[in-house]
Amino acid sequence: MENTEDVAGEVAATPAVEKKKCKLWVKITCIVLAAVIGVIAVLGITFACVWSDEISSVRSFTKLRNRKDSNQEGAVYMMRVKGGFYFDDFLAQGGASSDKQLINFITNHITRGLIDVSIGETDIGCSSFTAVTPSGDIIFARNYDFAKTNVCLTFTDPKDGRHKSFSTVDLNYIGMDINKDVEGLMNQITCLAAPYVPLDGMNDAGVSCGIYMSYQGGDGTEGTVATNQNDAAKQNITSTTMLRLVLDYADNVDEAVELIKKYNLHDSANTSFHYMVADATGKSAILEWLPADGGTDATDNDGTARELVVTYNTDEMYNDLRASDAFKYQWVTNFIVNGQDSYYTDNEAKPGYGRYEHIYDRLRATNGVVTDERAAMQILSEVGQRTFNGGGGCTVHSAVFNLTKKTVLWVPNENYDDENAYFTYSFATDVITPNPVYAMFL
Repeated sequence: MENTEDVAGEVAATPAVEKKKCKLWVKITCIVLAAVIGVIAVLGITFACVWSDEISSVRSFTKLRNRKDSNQEGAVYMMRVKGGFYFDDFLAQGGASSDKQLINFITNHITRGLIDVSIGETDIGCSSFTAVTPSGDIIFARNYDFAKTNVCLTFTDPKDGRHKSFSTVDLNYIGMDINKDVEGLMNQITCLAAPYVPLDGMNDAGVSCGIYMSYQGGDGTEGTVATNQNDAAKQNITSTTMLRLVLDYADNVDEAVELIKKYNLHDSANTSFHYMVADATGKSAILEWLPADGGTDATDNDGTARELVVTYNTDEMYNDLRASDAFKYQWVTNFIVNGQDSYYTDNEAKPGYGRYEHIYDRLRATNGVVTDERAAMQILSEVGQRTFNGGGGCTVHSAVFNLTKKTVLWVPNENYDDENAYFTYSFATDVITPNPVYAMFL
């Protein structure tokens, strides 16, 4: 006969056993949850530490002006880039000898392999000049001529011996759709590449620079052959990273030229460019890469056979073009300046010659003196691509840099008559001010 006391004892013990098991599972679950939370916290802290600068930069990405497709206008954004964006590492590894190498560096160091970045081809025009105000302020003015695109006013302050800077970036150049706003986290992370692709800008030492197509190359080259130097003793740099080099490290024009001489230039986007640099002393220079053995536009078809030629605003070629007592103003559009009469067959063969002559006529009439930033902007407006010589083009933005006061007057898409379209910036206050127009210049 079954022992009923034993059975009763087992039945009585069952709730207690179940209670112990329940407590054990609760304990195990808490331990597991704590471990998971700990791992997540560690990952979160690690992510925040590794990406802290990038997170801050992305959070600062802000729209300043809406697009207006009816006038071929993209949107205007701004971003304050925190940290050094690995540019020292880029230079330390030897720079880049192609857009592909630059993209690989950006992908590995900035977007950390999560997002691919592309650098598109471009066909840009552009005009620039230097001038002086009656009070002695040095002016560098610049039009960026291209097509409808989104742009970003990019502010950097890398510290550690590098200059603070303001620059304008064409976001189409890093793959942003020209017909859409830059929306979504992935697109904004891609825009972290912006410091590597400035098209013009100024640093806090009063050094300014810009890039301009030079259309070098003869028959069978589609009108442009990129410079592609290959001196084994030099490191390598691309077009826009060369501008970044100047903005970050140059105190004046002479330093900018010496920095650039240390590198092989590899023009970006399968296109040939020349460049202009100016500083707060009034010195400026046009940097061009020309055939080492001479040559003409028709024969300049080997980008590896070019060498740097610098034309300063003090060079003799300007003696017959300016009055002897005039400010030594300089100007540039889209044809080779140095030795231009032998490089081209005639003036009609010089891209942008009409704009070049118009700017020259305006500066010559005043000996290079402009009343103020607004007067310099007026000259830029006269060669804007929507209206100049019958129109049909697009000037994406116009910028007037006061290299003495370290200020910027900036307007997008030839909206010269729209007071609400202007933006001003001052290095002294580190504030960008939309509206009222010309607030710091009145």
